[in-house]
Amino acid sequence: MEILRYLIIAFTYIGLGLGYLPGLRMNRATIALCGAAALMALGVLDLKSAWAALDYKTLVFLFSMMVVSANLAASGFFHIALDYLVHWARSPLGLIVVLTFGSGILSTMFLNDTIVLIFTPLVISLTEALSLNPIPYLLALAGATNLGSVATLSGNPQNILVGSFSGISYLDFAKVLAPLAMICLLVQIVLLWCLYPEIRETKPCLILPPRRYRLFKPLLTKSLVITAGMMTAFVMGFPPAEASLIAAGLLFITRRVKPERFLNKVEWDLLVMFSGLFVLTAGVQKMGSLNGVAQLIQTPLQILGATALLSNLVSNVPAVLLLHHLIPQADQRAWLLLAATSTLAGNLTLLGAVANLIVAEAAAKQGHRLSFWEHLRFGLPLTVVTLTLTYFWLYGR
Repeated sequence: MEILRYLIIAFTYIGLGLGYLPGLRMNRATIALCGAAALMALGVLDLKSAWAALDYKTLVFLFSMMVVSANLAASGFFHIALDYLVHWARSPLGLIVVLTFGSGILSTMFLNDTIVLIFTPLVISLTEALSLNPIPYLLALAGATNLGSVATLSGNPQNILVGSFSGISYLDFAKVLAPLAMICLLVQIVLLWCLYPEIRETKPCLILPPRRYRLFKPLLTKSLVITAGMMTAFVMGFPPAEASLIAAGLLFITRRVKPERFLNKVEWDLLVMFSGLFVLTAGVQKMGSLNGVAQLIQTPLQILGATALLSNLVSNVPAVLLLHHLIPQADQRAWLLLAATSTLAGNLTLLGAVANLIVAEAAAKQGHRLSFWEHLRFGLPLTVVTLTLTYFWLYGR
């Protein structure tokens, strides 16, 4: 029975790392859920323990941010944002700069996967219209959304987890990691400049084509006002889960738009995956599987190395859930290191972050191939440099 339990855990985390199980039509959400159910079936946890393992603050915060992002997307906000950004770009290098900082800064406020989903087809159509190689611009988008999301608790799911487990406030988190995120965005621009000579042109030579899209002004005004109120509440120290849920509730009060339009945009798969992972992690902890690991992860360098490795083996969210039990509750720098490393390590390979896969799949549908090795040529040096910066930013000052 003990061997079977460990096999279940091993196969579950292999599936989470691959994103599928060979021969089966399963994604990360169903793999996590089935792994959790199997541990319950084998007597590791009962239903009451499984329910207690769910971190409701994380699930509420994640759901609410999805609703806010869905409203902004439906109103046309992200189309306006991209148009405003590219308005300032009149050269290939200028386009890289505004795309990097624009998508990076937007990812500090909204979930990075949302930015990638909306911006990828727009970037491809823009580069095709300008007869530019889309690959460096797609790499800039994927990298910047990961780098920018380091800055705040609302930037990505793993930061939401760290905020819930550690109790670090939104403002305290941003004070430390937002400047680091901006420095990392500069590093990305320099790296792309070195790797792709065609983007080095600085003379104005681009005539940006006009784009047509639908703008829903009443929803845009309402969404911006409520989002601004929510961000203000974050900065003032209100609990993020409560503030974001109130914002989502206010956005659902409407006479014009059917609620299904927004509920269908919620990534239910991600919420199911989180729920399964909470139960799975509780089972792993109860079995004592992490007892030996705790002795190996005690210094900041060991935390950084273990987080980077696990983030690329099983993905960043499962990595944070596995490692957070080993971080001292009062060690704020260690929590920030866990959050930053799990995010930045996602840039290492094409499989390291969901944002990378979204970009690659969207590009393939448009006839552009972003290969594993093309991404690694960019991701490896970017990850090494940004993780080194992170360590010295948190522990070298």
